[in-house]
Amino acid sequence: MGTLEERIIKSETRIFKAVFPSTTNHYDTLFGGTALHLMDEVAFICATRFSRKKVVTISTGQIDFKKAIPAGTLIELVAKVDSVGRTSCKIHVDIFMEQMYSELRETVVSGTFSFVAVDENKKPTPILDDLE
Repeated sequence: MGTLEERIIKSETRIFKAVFPSTTNHYDTLFGGTALHLMDEVAFICATRFSRKKVVTISTGQIDFKKAIPAGTLIELVAKVDSVGRTSCKIHVDIFMEQMYSELRETVVSGTFSFVAVDENKKPTPILDDLE
């Protein structure tokens, strides 16, 4: 299993997506709800890889939309474990935007998602067996 720090490092999760017109609003930028959906998804994968348990989203922290994400760009979502409690963990997610045909890359959205580990009865359970 490794140390807590090793588990945190190994669970970092990255997903790349192309922003297509089907995911944009009338301003030709990525829907905020689509961004949130993708962030929750990558955070869920990160929390699952970290704990190797069933986890559910219990809350989100502040989500900062720093810049609109236009169609025709690439995005990378990066999720990392930020903190660990007895039954829960907090995942920080950044969305980086890249132009398709240049090296320009910038952080455009950031936020946190909290997850709790649940047992077969959907009751909270220790997030890591070795932290009980």
